[in-house]
Amino acid sequence: MIAYLAGTLAEKSPGSVVVDVHGMGYRVAIPLSTYEKLGETGSAIKLLTYLSVRENAFDLFGFSSASERDLFLRLIEISGVGPRLALNVLSGMEPMLFRRAVLTGDVKALSRIPGVGRKTAERLLMELSEAFRGSGELAAVGTTPGPGKDAADAQTEAVLALVNLGFRHADAAQAVRSAAERQNTSATPESLVKEALRSL
Repeated sequence: MIAYLAGTLAEKSPGSVVVDVHGMGYRVAIPLSTYEKLGETGSAIKLLTYLSVRENAFDLFGFSSASERDLFLRLIEISGVGPRLALNVLSGMEPMLFRRAVLTGDVKALSRIPGVGRKTAERLLMELSEAFRGSGELAAVGTTPGPGKDAADAQTEAVLALVNLGFRHADAAQAVRSAAERQNTSATPESLVKEALRSL
């Protein structure tokens, strides 16, 4: 298994990069959360990786952090969830917010991730909720104290709406968090987006 790649960023796009390692270019599929952390073309890069081996193809998937790769590996263990869908999950929701959604049973938030319908969201909850609780992640994600389910749901929807408008996920998440702090717990996704746009 290729554990990581370290080299020069030769090409980049929201869905993939090419890493030049001693004159050999490796194309690596990445989630948006990793893309947002990339430097400029020509800069040094290190990606944690997972190699998917199929009958007629070898695909590399890359991640900027261990938390992203660990969540990806958990997702692809679930029946019906392949590497591409796992990347969609990472692109649509930060690992911490994803864990919180699973631990609070938030099917609606999970269903908003591109490619994840209600049926798949329910499967994710069934497969991962006990695993996350058993590993002590309930405390790690800070579900208590923290925003209630409705508030967290509104924030997640607002972030996704801003991403769909073309804003970087990291910028959208920060702007929505700031907007939520300025509003009360009954803030709607629409009001959060409107407030967040003032700082973007």
